[in-house]
Amino acid sequence: MAELAQAEVYAPRTLQVWRTLLNWLTFFFQIFVQIIKGTPSVTQVLSYVGLRHHSLLASSSSPSFKPLSVVELQERESAAAAAVQITDGRVTVSDDDDDRHMEKLTVVLDLDETLVCAYETSGLPAIVCNQATEAGLKWFELECLSSDKECEGKPKVNYVTVFERPGLQEFLNQLSEFADLVLFTAGLEGYARPLVDRIDVENRFSCRLYRPSTVSTEYREHVKDLSCLSKDLCRTVIVDNNPFSFLLQPLNGIPCIPFSAGTPYDEQLLEVLLPLLKHLSQQKDVRPVLYERFHMPEWFQKHGIPSSGWTK
Repeated sequence: MAELAQAEVYAPRTLQVWRTLLNWLTFFFQIFVQIIKGTPSVTQVLSYVGLRHHSLLASSSSPSFKPLSVVELQERESAAAAAVQITDGRVTVSDDDDDRHMEKLTVVLDLDETLVCAYETSGLPAIVCNQATEAGLKWFELECLSSDKECEGKPKVNYVTVFERPGLQEFLNQLSEFADLVLFTAGLEGYARPLVDRIDVENRFSCRLYRPSTVSTEYREHVKDLSCLSKDLCRTVIVDNNPFSFLLQPLNGIPCIPFSAGTPYDEQLLEVLLPLLKHLSQQKDVRPVLYERFHMPEWFQKHGIPSSGWTK
């Protein structure tokens, strides 16, 4: 009888020991996973505190959209860049067949999550700015006018903190040498105009377009119709983190990876987009090249937007 009682005591204690051991193993495994993944990023911090982008920013992004990565250029394409000469705004491409004179490439650039990202200053944790500063990310605070009115009828002033995508200034400088730059944002002018004034002191953008310049379609709102810039779009390209922004001209779009304060070591502007845009500046028509790289028409069809929804 004593032996039976002893066995009954031993069994639950053994089970408890095994459960404790399992919990410790699970705990150390989680620590090991975190070490491999790295310490929590700023993006995670923003997620933990429930921070969202400022309401003045473009609201047409799809939460289910998984950004497409830009395909790296091949070595032969990089070699061809040496044959390009720019004279008085014209691009001359020399090859074995002929010399072609083309007007400058027109590059339409989105603002939020493409060139910069912005958050309401009042809800931004100090750790975000501290980590950005440590990583060398440029940021500044900005006053902008809201579409909302105060009780006296005056426009409400909002305060946002803006983070520049790494390499932004060098990207704009190099790009402006062989392309005409157009800023096209779905953001409101009261927010976007002072922001662009801050990041483009040298006036490298020949044109700025804000939310009123966008159009609504049966599929999405705030769509950027490139036909407002030119009837001939063979030398026009748009870079946007939200592909639905260029659903009317899918063959002219480059879907870039979104930028946030949690990606301070992002290299998309100088290492990915700039080489691709240089290559496109050599093309008489950018659309065949962009189709081969991204196959955006098929992507839109997969997301329920038929070819009848595009402009030709």
